[in-house]
Amino acid sequence: MATRKLSIDQQGDFRYTIGPYAEPVLEIEPGETVAVETVDAFGGKITGDQDRPSEALEGSHLNPQSGPIYVNGAEKGDTFRVTIESIEPRGPQPRGTTCLVPYFGGLTATDRTAMLHDSLPEQVNMSDVTTDGIAWDDETTIPYDPFIGTIGTAPEIDSVSSVTPFKHGGNMDLPDVRPGNEIHLPVNTDGALLYLGDCHAAQGDGELCGVAVEIPTVTMITVDVIPDAPIEWPRIESDEFIMAVGSMRLMEDAARIAYRELIEWMVDEYGFETYDAYMFLSQVGSVRLGNMVDPNYTIGASVPKSYL
Repeated sequence: MATRKLSIDQQGDFRYTIGPYAEPVLEIEPGETVAVETVDAFGGKITGDQDRPSEALEGSHLNPQSGPIYVNGAEKGDTFRVTIESIEPRGPQPRGTTCLVPYFGGLTATDRTAMLHDSLPEQVNMSDVTTDGIAWDDETTIPYDPFIGTIGTAPEIDSVSSVTPFKHGGNMDLPDVRPGNEIHLPVNTDGALLYLGDCHAAQGDGELCGVAVEIPTVTMITVDVIPDAPIEWPRIESDEFIMAVGSMRLMEDAARIAYRELIEWMVDEYGFETYDAYMFLSQVGSVRLGNMVDPNYTIGASVPKSYL
């Protein structure tokens, strides 16, 4: 099939919630590939080192999402499969943005972890970003290792802020949502209604200050539907591993969800017995910290396919 396109002009207004009520901006068939033009997590409002995030940003208008994309034939109880083909940076240089946002991040007081101390100083780092690397400063180049920070399908009834990860996916900030991998998402409403954005050129585990190297992109995805295959939480599959994802606050509850979902996957599809899988993962399982800064924290629990 020919590649479809969802451009900035086609998108029009970006979405700041992921839910079933927005009108689809594109309708496609299962198996089609779509090239989506995304904007960065700040909607391009931070343009230079001199900008102050507290002045440039609106708290309710962060993490703009492209979509929703309606997929014909997707129904509640199906699994929605997204294969990430490529993520290419776009737009003028410097196009990578990292910054400190007041009262946001892993090592500062926040609105949910209230303290009496002042916020951290506002600081912006702009980087030239190409597929060859990220020019962090005059001496340091970070490898270009892109992934989709936020991707999700609509919940059945609720609309969830685009900064919040949960069962539908959302702002998981998991670097494993990268080119070459598949992400499986639950279908809760007709057409699935896929949203995506917040792409990153690089990010360490936890997204410690709350901001990765945020970039606008052209993100190429291929979508498909697995009928009558309900899942409760997102899953990721690569050539090397399978990973189940949990998002919750407390962080240990996110880890528990991810490991429980991974055990259920191993039992349902790979022939394990529940408690054997439990003991086995105690020896060979791995966890990946997606974010420790959003309203819910995200953990991915994985097992190598060589054991399956």
